[in-house]
Amino acid sequence: MLIYAHRGGREHTPENTMAAFNNALVCRADGIEIDVHLTKDGQPVICHDYKIDRTSNGSGLIKDFTLTQLKQFDFGGWFAPHFTGQKIVALEEYLIWQTNTSLRLNIEIKNGPLLYQAIEKKVIQLVEAYRISDRVIISSFYHPSLLKIKELNPTIKTGVLFEGRPIYPCQLVIDAKADFLHPYWQSLDKDWAACAHSWEIGINTYTVNHTDEFEFVRNLGVDAIITDCPGKFISNSIPPLPKPHPLLP
Repeated sequence: MLIYAHRGGREHTPENTMAAFNNALVCRADGIEIDVHLTKDGQPVICHDYKIDRTSNGSGLIKDFTLTQLKQFDFGGWFAPHFTGQKIVALEEYLIWQTNTSLRLNIEIKNGPLLYQAIEKKVIQLVEAYRISDRVIISSFYHPSLLKIKELNPTIKTGVLFEGRPIYPCQLVIDAKADFLHPYWQSLDKDWAACAHSWEIGINTYTVNHTDEFEFVRNLGVDAIITDCPGKFISNSIPPLPKPHPLLP
């Protein structure tokens, strides 16, 4: 089971910053989950909210600022004083950093409540330019974006984000021509999880932060978890070695 650091792992670091991404690397996470919006000048940037109010010392919509303007704000001091000076990270900046690692990547396209023109194309162009198509999943709650991704590059893996309990969860994958289900962990149950695996549909679940949640999803055989605290689960995600037979030396 793979461990993805949610927004880089936001338990001990300001989310979606280079401080968080470096911490995920130190924690030996298998991958990182990030969120992408578009700036006023059409640059994909990493931030969870469509506003910068919660995670910076600025205020306003990402779409109303250029990348240069966004770089003037502090995205770390709100979390703790020693993170002051962390800047918003452009997707391209992140990919330059990731190419020197073995990390996997889950890019969540944040279409909604604002819809970004051609965000899918811009993300795909960067993924292809930095040659990480084989270790990236693109997910979204806005499922039309997933269809668009497959039109642009059918080889890129996509994941259908959802919360709640659809009658037929696997139908979401079929409709979006996706590869994975990305449910909130409380939306999981053994029946549809088993059905998904029988159809070779992967399951990557969010946001698993507690031991009982981890054991629940692991027992259902999910492929990956997305967590705010990757360091807590790294050793637990690796199956123990079998005990030697008592007659063997």
